[in-house]
Amino acid sequence: MRLSRPAALLAFALAACSTSEEPAEERLIAPILTSAEAHDDFTWARPTEARVTHVSLDLALDFEAEQVGGTATLDIDAADDAREIVLDSNGLEVSAVTDGEGEQLIFELGENPDGSEKGEPFTISFAQDNGTVISPEQIVITYKSAPGAEALQWLDPEQTAGKEHPFLFSQGQAILNRSWIPTQDSPGIRQSWDARIAAPAALGVVMSGIRRGDAASGPDGTKIYTFEMEHSVPPYLIAIAAGDIAFAQLGPRTGVWAEPSVLQAAKDELGDTEAMIDAAEELYGDYRWGRYDMIVLPPSFPYGGMENPVMTFLTPTFIAGDRSNTGLVAHELAHSWSGNLVTYASWRDGWLNEGVTSYIESRISEKVFGKLRAEQEYALSYAALAEMVEEMGQGNPVTAMRTPPGTSPFDTASEAIYDKGTVFLRTVESIVGREKFDAWLRSWFDRHAFQPATSEMFLADMRENLLEGDEELEDKLMLDEWVYGTGLPSNALKPDPEAFAAVDAAVDAYADSRDLTLIEAEWPEWSAAEQRRFLERLPEELSANELAALDQALGLSQTGNAEVQFLWLDAALRNRYQPVVPQAEEFLTRVGRNKFVSPLFATLMAQDEWGQAIARALYAKTRSGYHSMTRGNVDEIVGLTE
Repeated sequence: MRLSRPAALLAFALAACSTSEEPAEERLIAPILTSAEAHDDFTWARPTEARVTHVSLDLALDFEAEQVGGTATLDIDAADDAREIVLDSNGLEVSAVTDGEGEQLIFELGENPDGSEKGEPFTISFAQDNGTVISPEQIVITYKSAPGAEALQWLDPEQTAGKEHPFLFSQGQAILNRSWIPTQDSPGIRQSWDARIAAPAALGVVMSGIRRGDAASGPDGTKIYTFEMEHSVPPYLIAIAAGDIAFAQLGPRTGVWAEPSVLQAAKDELGDTEAMIDAAEELYGDYRWGRYDMIVLPPSFPYGGMENPVMTFLTPTFIAGDRSNTGLVAHELAHSWSGNLVTYASWRDGWLNEGVTSYIESRISEKVFGKLRAEQEYALSYAALAEMVEEMGQGNPVTAMRTPPGTSPFDTASEAIYDKGTVFLRTVESIVGREKFDAWLRSWFDRHAFQPATSEMFLADMRENLLEGDEELEDKLMLDEWVYGTGLPSNALKPDPEAFAAVDAAVDAYADSRDLTLIEAEWPEWSAAEQRRFLERLPEELSANELAALDQALGLSQTGNAEVQFLWLDAALRNRYQPVVPQAEEFLTRVGRNKFVSPLFATLMAQDEWGQAIARALYAKTRSGYHSMTRGNVDEIVGLTE
């Protein structure tokens, strides 16, 4: 059942003040918020006039042309007086648009003369050539993805682990899916979807929806895969991957896909996944997505992970052999509540996804791995935030949790989005008490499930259902200062000084004496977080002899932990340590994760002619293997952009 068009749009207008206890998934259509805080500057859509509610894709994967093509059938709801619907596009090649009955519709792909990341408006008229105005409930678009679509990464066989078959994966967040799916590409315009995908027979296909049945034989040696996402989701969460992949079951509702040569290592690393889901459910209610599967992608994937529903995308750099980097999995799982279940309505409220998720990640880690690990991860997060505020300045708008207006969703400061959000919620928890705070946060997810949200809504709900008019508590929490203000508020909960007491003492002792005797004995017993803490706090200036001694004593060149290896490479390169250059070149050739790639190139470029020559020569070899987002960052770092 669907709401009538006038009724649906009325629901949009009332959504911001709704307090209904009716389960959100029974309201059928996720509402569009109309407050100023819900406005998204990075879409052309006008959803309160006409909006997409469902996307049905029928696409073929063309690896030779590096394009997907076929049809997208959109279910829409429009006001009675609406004369058009505006979608988002970034280079889409559209050949025809019809209504659900096959009647041609007039459409226009607008211009994007300055090459803006926003792309161009895709306007479909409801007016006919004869002057009549129709009110279609479905629109069918025949199209191909943009050449070089930024959301799609096409890999040659040599860029994969198996070296025999090509690979494709998508990365839609933040506003990249408009380069391969014609829809309203805005997080507040939630949509259900289904897909029929034709792929070469040698390849497997997964999507961020539930697979329906086994693959069927298609024409010309293809296989046909079908998927469905029955819940409404923000469109950036529609994702696909195709390649030589195999599956391993982890638990009753969990599993992992990966290239065959990577599968066993991935399975071993992900052995705690079911326990993580159990912990999250105990805290925040049922996992509402059915299955929780993951796919480990080739190394060019630019992020640590992407929380696509029912199919989290993961970087292979999380595989350390000892499950020491599985906080990444806890984070992506936590998005099943914060981000996927309740989603920010505009990119300016990124902390509602990432900050809340980072807080939940720490709570999952505490339940599964113990309090010490959670406290150490919080201490790292707090330190990153404090360092950013010190560097940028307490009054810098970049340090606000609600991102300054006009900021690209690709240019937000992660410390303000992830770390400040974490510290904020830990501070609230410490003041109101964990039991009370847990009950409120769980109820927040229940009240707003499958809906968009804003900072305004979050604080209003907190005041009504957590503070309940307690003015003294309001003063203690400093809510507005946290969300809308800059810097680090004075009531911020400081990390437990004992979390890294032994490591910090070791760092201080090393800085004074450069003696590694005690550290060498303790290093194998330290957690990955403790090793990271030590490397992060090393003296800025180290001699070649000191770096060689560190490497020999601690085995840094041989570590299997990418987080630790990155910190070692960064320390060595900033001190122009020539023996590490081959290792850095191998790492930057193999790894495409932007968290590592961009900072290492920046470190090299800061080393005058020595580092700049290495960086430019290496980037000429590696650039084509990086995702478009990573390329954009490194292009700027090495001076390939104006």
